[in-house]
Amino acid sequence: MRWIAPVLSFTAEDIWRHIPGQRGESVFLEAWYTPEAGWWQESGDGRLMDNAFWAQVIAVREAVSRELEKLRVAGAIGSSLDAEVDLYCSQQLHGVLAQLQDELRFVLITSYARIHPLTEKPGDAVVTEIEGDDHLWVKAVRSEHGKCARCWHHREDVGLHPEHPDLCGRCVANVSGQGEARYFA
Repeated sequence: MRWIAPVLSFTAEDIWRHIPGQRGESVFLEAWYTPEAGWWQESGDGRLMDNAFWAQVIAVREAVSRELEKLRVAGAIGSSLDAEVDLYCSQQLHGVLAQLQDELRFVLITSYARIHPLTEKPGDAVVTEIEGDDHLWVKAVRSEHGKCARCWHHREDVGLHPEHPDLCGRCVANVSGQGEARYFA
């Protein structure tokens, strides 16, 4: 409640009064939540995913968004979730993006986001310069997979679950399973 109080003040105050257990008189008289040590995500080499990390990710997202807009204007896609992107980048940038794992697609708001080394770059990938004198080659295409009725992602496993024929595997797990654990997006 302390986190939402600045945005939903009346709602937060009402909920605060009805939360079981020990609490102060008002949510607005409480200290802001202080996260436990180690709440941040560490990269594979132990480096914290800091502002420089996210600045690179945002630069990639902006480059991808420009390519998706071209597809949208051409009528190939309606929304960014109708697309899949393949990114070809330097080893350094590949290492940054790889830390996001499958959640890169959520950051880029696409159904698929795959990263590849520059050596695999096809001739039709579009080059763009991103922050820090690095370059990124983007190949964006319309997804050929079925669209999930719940999350709207185009996934190859839509229709494979008899109990939920319109959902992807991730949504089936979220609806009738344990759910997913996401860390970044």
